[in-house]
Amino acid sequence: MTMAALNILSQPWPPLSFSNNNISYLTKCISNTKLLSLSHSYHFSVLSSLYGTNRPNFSSKLSSMPTHLSKSGTLTTGSGYSWIQDNSMHHNDVSGSECGEVPLHSMFPTKAAEVSSVEDLYEFISSGPFMNSLGLNPEGPVSAESIDKWLAYGLHLCRLFQLNELDLSFPQKVRLYHYYLPVFFWCEDQISQHRSQYKDGEDIPPLVIGFSAPQGCGKTTLVFALDYLFKVTGRKSATISIDDFYLTAEDQAKLREAHPGNALLELRGNAGSHDLPFSVETLTALSNLSKEGMKMKLPRYDKSAYNGKGDRADPSTWPEVEGPLTVVLFEGWMLGFKPVPVEVVKAVDPQLETVNRNLEAYYDAWDKFIKAWIVIKIKDPSCVYQWRLQAEIAMREAGNPGMSDDEVRDFVSRYLPAYNAYLPTLYSEGPRGSDPKHLIFVEIDEGRNPILGN
Repeated sequence: MTMAALNILSQPWPPLSFSNNNISYLTKCISNTKLLSLSHSYHFSVLSSLYGTNRPNFSSKLSSMPTHLSKSGTLTTGSGYSWIQDNSMHHNDVSGSECGEVPLHSMFPTKAAEVSSVEDLYEFISSGPFMNSLGLNPEGPVSAESIDKWLAYGLHLCRLFQLNELDLSFPQKVRLYHYYLPVFFWCEDQISQHRSQYKDGEDIPPLVIGFSAPQGCGKTTLVFALDYLFKVTGRKSATISIDDFYLTAEDQAKLREAHPGNALLELRGNAGSHDLPFSVETLTALSNLSKEGMKMKLPRYDKSAYNGKGDRADPSTWPEVEGPLTVVLFEGWMLGFKPVPVEVVKAVDPQLETVNRNLEAYYDAWDKFIKAWIVIKIKDPSCVYQWRLQAEIAMREAGNPGMSDDEVRDFVSRYLPAYNAYLPTLYSEGPRGSDPKHLIFVEIDEGRNPILGN
């Protein structure tokens, strides 16, 4: 690594311009150096986990970046990002789970990855687990324009997450080049297809992209990274979660009283615990935010309220978005779930029968607004226990109230019946009304990295 390369990388960011006649300084300085990537997912503090007690004294670069108030322990300034955790092992108390004690980076070497040339990087990018399925694997020689794009966006994400772009572990590189960036380029293609349906001069509604993924698997961090990249490219985007549509604490108490003895409806989470008219109102307003000067506030949910039981956040704290929006990123653990035969839910848990009936109304409230889908698959829903526990620990370490370990186990146990009942259909058929041309599946391992073979 040369001093010239270091000096170049320390300069202010250039505009994202990708000319075939100009291989940018990004490509040049990356040659003969170690390349970047992002590490495994843990919803802990990024800086403390990444640097330990020797972390640098960064100024708060994230203070001006978009955050999501409704996520416990994630994307709140100062609490960091889940997948940059330096622990080498993780544990799961669930008996018989596939998510027992395993090396955090069991699939990959932990040392930094040496890449001697742009061609090597190109080969690494092309070897990604779902490059072909996403149509992102170009044929022929390395394109200066395409490699420039990958490098530029990768470096932007490195700056976002305060990573050293010249000295990154292999798992981190996988996270960037095999996961976040391919998904981003797929989203960009979906946006282009969506916008091509409209004539010049017509108001173009934003494309709503749905992200269905179990709790704690890293979907919020993925959405945050994508939202940041859209803003880097000048696109106006908005993020919303199904959590933001939970009933207020008062209405949740009424739901609990209306179903005494049903543990699945005692706390927030399952179908029936969301304000569906409020969902329709919000998603309709977002879909209509297609003109300059139009503004609206995005609802947020405070999971730390009432000792972790949660309540809708004060509207004065809701972030404001302004049109014209290009894309809406809508995420949630049960997006795309659809009712299954009664005998199926009874076999899983008799209490799920009421939830199954409630689910009938969710297509019109949520799914019909979504025109492109990203479904993140997991092999074992029991991993949600550990992932959720990590999120709550991060909340407590950040000084916010959160659930105890026992409360987390009890809380997640109320979601598992729904996972067991609805994930098989979601994975085999896709969400109701989804178009295979606008749907991708990303299977991840217990470390939240894509599994080879997708």
